[in-house]
Amino acid sequence: MIKYLYPAFILFPISMAATAQGTADTIPAPAVRTLNEVVTVGTRSSGRTRLNTVAPVDVFHLSKIQVLTPQNDLNQILQYISPSFNSNRQSSSDGSEHIDPASIRGLGPDQLLVLINGKRRHTTSLVNNQGTVGNGSVGTDLNAIPAAAIERIEVLRDGASAQYGSDAIAGVINIVLKQNTHQLFAALTGGVTSRGDGGLGQLSLNYGAGLGKQGGYINITGEAYQRGKTTRAQNNNLIIFDQSALNNFFAYDFTDDPAASRKYDDDMLKQKGLKRDDFNFQIGDAQIKNGGVFYNLSLPFGNGKSEFYSFGGYSYRQGEGFGFRRLPSDPTVNVYTIYPDGFQPTTDSRIHDRSIAVGVKHKLGEWQADLSNTLGDNRFDYKVDHTVNASLESASPTSFKAGGHEFLQNTTNLDFSRRFANVAAGLNLAFGAEFRVDDYRIRSGEEASWKNYALVVGNDGTVTNPSGLAGGSQSFTGFSPDNAIHKNRNNTGIYVDGELDITSRWLISAASRLEHYSDFGTALSGKFATRYKISEVFNVRGAISNGFRAPSLHQQYFSYVSTDILPDNTLGQSGFFTNQSAVAKALGIPKLKQETSVNYSLGFTAQAARNFSISVDGYLTQIKNRIVLTGSFGFDANGNPVEAIQKIINPLGASSARFFSNGIDTRTAGIDVVADYNLRSGPHGFNASLGFNYNKNTITGDLHIPAGLKGQEQIFFSPNDSILITEGTPRVKANLSLTYSYKKFSVLLRNVYFGEVSRNSFPFGEVQVHKGKVVTDLSFSYNLQPFTFTVGANNILDVFPDEQVYGNSYFGVFKYASVQMGTLGSFYFARVAVNINH
Repeated sequence: MIKYLYPAFILFPISMAATAQGTADTIPAPAVRTLNEVVTVGTRSSGRTRLNTVAPVDVFHLSKIQVLTPQNDLNQILQYISPSFNSNRQSSSDGSEHIDPASIRGLGPDQLLVLINGKRRHTTSLVNNQGTVGNGSVGTDLNAIPAAAIERIEVLRDGASAQYGSDAIAGVINIVLKQNTHQLFAALTGGVTSRGDGGLGQLSLNYGAGLGKQGGYINITGEAYQRGKTTRAQNNNLIIFDQSALNNFFAYDFTDDPAASRKYDDDMLKQKGLKRDDFNFQIGDAQIKNGGVFYNLSLPFGNGKSEFYSFGGYSYRQGEGFGFRRLPSDPTVNVYTIYPDGFQPTTDSRIHDRSIAVGVKHKLGEWQADLSNTLGDNRFDYKVDHTVNASLESASPTSFKAGGHEFLQNTTNLDFSRRFANVAAGLNLAFGAEFRVDDYRIRSGEEASWKNYALVVGNDGTVTNPSGLAGGSQSFTGFSPDNAIHKNRNNTGIYVDGELDITSRWLISAASRLEHYSDFGTALSGKFATRYKISEVFNVRGAISNGFRAPSLHQQYFSYVSTDILPDNTLGQSGFFTNQSAVAKALGIPKLKQETSVNYSLGFTAQAARNFSISVDGYLTQIKNRIVLTGSFGFDANGNPVEAIQKIINPLGASSARFFSNGIDTRTAGIDVVADYNLRSGPHGFNASLGFNYNKNTITGDLHIPAGLKGQEQIFFSPNDSILITEGTPRVKANLSLTYSYKKFSVLLRNVYFGEVSRNSFPFGEVQVHKGKVVTDLSFSYNLQPFTFTVGANNILDVFPDEQVYGNSYFGVFKYASVQMGTLGSFYFARVAVNINH
């Protein structure tokens, strides 16, 4: 049922000269570009070229890209080649440090559908909730898929709920796995940043073999890499302590007499029995170890009328991220006898990602039938090290198993399609059905990871904490039995999709999809698109569609109490509560309902010359009742505690409470431009590719705030969360790739412009505009069959986002925000690849 994509423009070209043996003697540039390329995956109609489709799609040939690109994981590869795609590595953000949130056109990660070989890919079990882009959403872990297993990626930049499912509001990414046989590919990559950290070691292996006499194959990939942590904390010379309370410290950048101020600081520390190193922070990219295997299998039978197919894989990841440092002088969070110098906790992840799809295709006369089942599961377990449960005092362990979450999805599809050549200039008709089961659970951690042993229950039932000691594992509190939950639901959908060539110049396409959720009722989505050939080299196209997205099980049932920066400028316990909870009912927070959307697009494609093409597409996406996280109830807009709310949430171990809500309506408008130029002259090859995206997100109308919460608009939907949606991703992003090849030599020069973004990093901070920056990649390759040697750099000019203003830096600790290109800086790499045909 979810099977095809509308291919269109290929963003990055390559040039290859064949030897007498049929192998390439020049180095491929980042992708394949063929002006008359026939679209075979996507349109449900055979024979269409990428210039003649009705919707815009970028096609990236990863089997070529990974030879030259400095990036090693799928999120970062797409970040640097797709102008509409955005993904940043996060820092000090719990689970979001280990699974990077990703989006297109600035919409939510959960509004983007991911397919593999045209079949639905499961999402993760992680809810992004630490103020990152995509806050409150659930995405797909693209990095669980080995890049070496992928032949190409198709990014559909258009609303597609009627074609592929309700969560395709922003678009679709379709990952097509390799099918090649009798070929061994291996690559070994090493790299390090200019600061000597973030070291990378990666090994990729891919092998394909033929099966049977009817063209069957099996393609197997193994990939493993280790990425070291980076340190990007503010390197302040000075630490000044608040004389009234040693546990509060402030960093200043003195310009008058820093040497004297530093001596004053050091003398103060010495008097307290401390030293400057006690306050070093580890802030930067998490350490990641990742390994995975993937396969792609096809077995034709019945004299070519039938095919059995299967694909899937397993990924295991270990991550180590760093929380906020606890000072030795704060007895509420530190146990001095265990950590006399204080401590910085680590949040360790154990992530298992599994998937398998099996199916049978069969020809029934003129009809093509496809029956398949796809099962996917993502399990995320937390372990907290170098920490304490302060309420246990000296009896506290320093390591805790903190529980975790898991999401399983099983999808069964039955699809039929047929070409009617005699209807007008040709009609392709497809219809089918899908049955999907979602299953979500949270597992509680060991008792000491979540319990506060210092709480005292009075005779009247009130709960107090006379000692003030914090409970649970510091930095990441374990999931408690109150958080533990196991819920599931099912979804049934039927669809019909048709493409009619009214004439040889005029194509129309229409689709309709009816879906029923066991927990959210029934909805109908539709799409109409058309393309008209004004001439043989110039086409205009447009589309209109509507869609809806039911709240995920995660958004309905996720609850958790964690350590966060509270609105009163202190570290404390912040709670996430379900909309069915007593706390939500007491505050008048309503139950969640579905998001609805309307998408419009209009554009043109032109082949201005034999070796030059361009596409321009404008778009508008309107979303009503968008699901977002509320602000922190328990404090007013000035950060002062609200006693009435504190009385409700304090017994639950929290000082603030957040919820999911259908809080806002949004409008996303923009334009995409993609241009390709390719020139060959003898042994010389030159390729130029430009991708440009302008994207503006705005919040429209009034907040959907319950009547009982009128007057608390800035709490219901905080300015921080508003900025993340409207200005958290670059309004302008552009990619310019230049590739020159000569015989066995090739060079890639790529510039990516990340436009300005705005950020308010902490509740007590201020809105800061981070100016646009250009990041330059440069790499050189030499081919000596069967080996290819590559050296180069990502961000060779060592460009960083603007330094954060003091109010957004958490007292000078966070020098940079995780925006735009992230905080890695220059990264140098070397790669040896071998490609053997036999």
